[in-house]
Amino acid sequence: MKRIVVLISGSGSNLQAIIDACQLGRLKAEIVAVFSNKADAFGLQRAQQAGIATASLAIGDYADREAFDQALLQQIDSYQPDLVVLAGYMRILSAPFVTHYRGRLLNIHPSLLPKYPGLHTHRRVIESGDSHHGASVHFVTEQLDGGPVILQAPIPILPNDTEQDLATRLLSKEHLIYPRVIQWWVEGRVDLREDQACLDGQPLGPSGADFTPDKIDG
Repeated sequence: MKRIVVLISGSGSNLQAIIDACQLGRLKAEIVAVFSNKADAFGLQRAQQAGIATASLAIGDYADREAFDQALLQQIDSYQPDLVVLAGYMRILSAPFVTHYRGRLLNIHPSLLPKYPGLHTHRRVIESGDSHHGASVHFVTEQLDGGPVILQAPIPILPNDTEQDLATRLLSKEHLIYPRVIQWWVEGRVDLREDQACLDGQPLGPSGADFTPDKIDG
């Protein structure tokens, strides 16, 4: 069974979706550890309740970002993971860290990438007057939120939507697509070839695979 390490910074709702998918057998993998850069992250409690090993590392304990990432990398590798999953991990990773896990490092971002990389995506999409918002699961590369997209889930923006409305509605989509993409990776269906995400051996376009029920469930 494939071994997964998850990195978080906050409440861990996507982590919970991954835990649930494993427990229900929809995701045939084992989460072997959860790491956070914040000792009070609620996601650590979620992991502990599921019997998963946890640890937190404080950036203030290290000389710089590279030293922090090297320490994190060494602790992650002690669990011999096949895949590293970012689930609301709010730190920019250094290039050596990303290179070390290239092709086995996934992230979910609350926008339809390449639109709105970085923070405050719900606010930015409302201010821009867009008709749709969404979430993207992508391979992590050295470019912030710039790695090849595997799957996106769009949602319409309604006339009176607030940032919180969008965040709440989008989470349910995130909880659907992230475990599914992870399962694709576990099955060997999705991989990174040079700078191209491929599904079932076929290169994916800029928006990833089609968001359709058969693609999600199959």
